[in-house]
Amino acid sequence: MKTESFEKVRFVEISENAAGQRLDNFLLTQLKGVPKSHIYKIIRRGEVRINKGRTKNIYRLKSGDLVRIPPINTLDKNTTSPKKWLTETLEKRILFEDEDLLVLNKPSGIAVHGGTANSHGVIEGLRFLRPNDRYLELVHRLDKATSGCLLIAKNRKMLNGLQTLLRNRQVEKIYTALLCGVLHKQSIVVNAPLEKRTLESSEHRVRVHPEGKKSQTLFEQVAPYKNSTLVTASPKTGRTHQIRVHAKHLGHPIAGDERYSTPSQYKQYREKGLKRLFLHASKLTFNHPLKGQSVSFEAPLDTELELFIKKL
Repeated sequence: MKTESFEKVRFVEISENAAGQRLDNFLLTQLKGVPKSHIYKIIRRGEVRINKGRTKNIYRLKSGDLVRIPPINTLDKNTTSPKKWLTETLEKRILFEDEDLLVLNKPSGIAVHGGTANSHGVIEGLRFLRPNDRYLELVHRLDKATSGCLLIAKNRKMLNGLQTLLRNRQVEKIYTALLCGVLHKQSIVVNAPLEKRTLESSEHRVRVHPEGKKSQTLFEQVAPYKNSTLVTASPKTGRTHQIRVHAKHLGHPIAGDERYSTPSQYKQYREKGLKRLFLHASKLTFNHPLKGQSVSFEAPLDTELELFIKKL
């Protein structure tokens, strides 16, 4: 299949509707099908310019900004159709959909965006499923290993409204997690600043560091087990890997977390039959940006996690 090619420099002036979104997210909408890793690369190289100057991927666009988008001629695997199993899985896991919003119970093991390692992600699969929806954009992200509630906007007004709520911490998020070891307190608030590094591979590494960004998570015990604790985790800020790193900071990393638990802890849960990260975005509550009323969406715990809890 012949791929789309972007062979000319383009200059795009940012409208009020497009203002407020991150540069990398904006480029993903402008260069559909181009791998996310390549987009990060052209930003790092300075090929993307804002008002003739270099900037970072996290820059939030302002109304009137002039964005230089460089010529790109890339054979992109994402222009092929997603695998049938992916689209069938996503279709079954749609929790809610109307003219403004789609809410998905994201499966574990599927990235929200396609890239170098993942030819297709959630958003590519949904765009294939909904060819008549000209606008489908991720409102926020979940780690590849995390399952649960994921919001996809179906128009620019909804995207801007939801992202404003997220920035202002007006979206209540509740996750379900299984922690390694016994948490002796019924509830505990972790206030620990987080510092993020992005590697050349676009992978993130996060740690607690005094010069990091202010971060807060509330952990509340749901059920204690012999060597584990089922909890809800409510992040009051929205940092990358926040719950995972704060759980590690407590001394109780999340079960099945290959990155932030010790090798022995990871192996222990693998041997018990847990083949994934035990972290699930269970519930989102917020005031609908366009309709005004409070809405709440819940994603049931995946069967594999329910069965693992029964083993405990």
